[in-house]
Amino acid sequence: MRLVIQGLSISYQQLTHIHQLSSRHHQQFIQIAEHAYYLPNQQEIPLEVKAFCDQQSLDVALVNDQHTLHNLGLAVMDMDSTLITIECIDEIADMQGLKPQVAAITESSMRGEIEFAESLRRRVALLQGLEATALQRVLDERLQLTPGAQAWIKACKENNIKTMLVSGGFDFFADRVKDMLGLTVAKANALEIIDGKLTGRLLGDIVDAQSKADYLERFRQELGLRQDQVVAIGDGANDLRMMAAAGSGVAYHAKPVVQQQATYALNHVNLEGLVNLFTPVTASSAHSCH
Repeated sequence: MRLVIQGLSISYQQLTHIHQLSSRHHQQFIQIAEHAYYLPNQQEIPLEVKAFCDQQSLDVALVNDQHTLHNLGLAVMDMDSTLITIECIDEIADMQGLKPQVAAITESSMRGEIEFAESLRRRVALLQGLEATALQRVLDERLQLTPGAQAWIKACKENNIKTMLVSGGFDFFADRVKDMLGLTVAKANALEIIDGKLTGRLLGDIVDAQSKADYLERFRQELGLRQDQVVAIGDGANDLRMMAAAGSGVAYHAKPVVQQQATYALNHVNLEGLVNLFTPVTASSAHSCH
């Protein structure tokens, strides 16, 4: 196992302090990126290290040495608040002047208080009568890729890792994000539109927590991959089954319930932190640092 420490910035003093707190002093930090390092041959995250990293806004993870870009074959990702910075449905609702009501249901669902399918039906019903052109406006004016998304997908492509977006959001946005990032496949919900207006209903089966896990499993089998060759990244309660179906699950700036059940959690760095998390231990860029 390797102890990976990363942040928006890391000072020599911070590294030195972590090194002193770590149980195996004879190991040296190895640098993997400008603000990312790892200590090899670690057994645990000492509580003092965890507390110090939390206090200093650093991400710390004890990463299985098998969990590297070389060994992965499939990365499955949530869209809203993971690959992109917004919750699309909240922004669509804003066009209706209904953002607070819809956002409250979104939040409750993300925390796991309302079942996702029920919360989605309630939110979509509130959009009844909205001009479909509002979707394009959200896309043009508000949709932004999460910082680091392009670096992560680039690393996936360089390592022949297939990329899958599975979203409880809408295919109108998921298909665009797929094209923007050059993802392998995207699955999401379809809004019913009649005469240029949203009807407040969805078409077909709802992509919920179980569907996300099922899509992951089906694609994994199609690719002939083992479970340990799959990583899943998400932020809400409806990502938990998908993350459990993968060999490793990463909670990205996620709700507490998701962090508690994930293999790894990133709370401070952007999506490029995934590259550092899974950078192989024999990284050619590595050089030692006390």
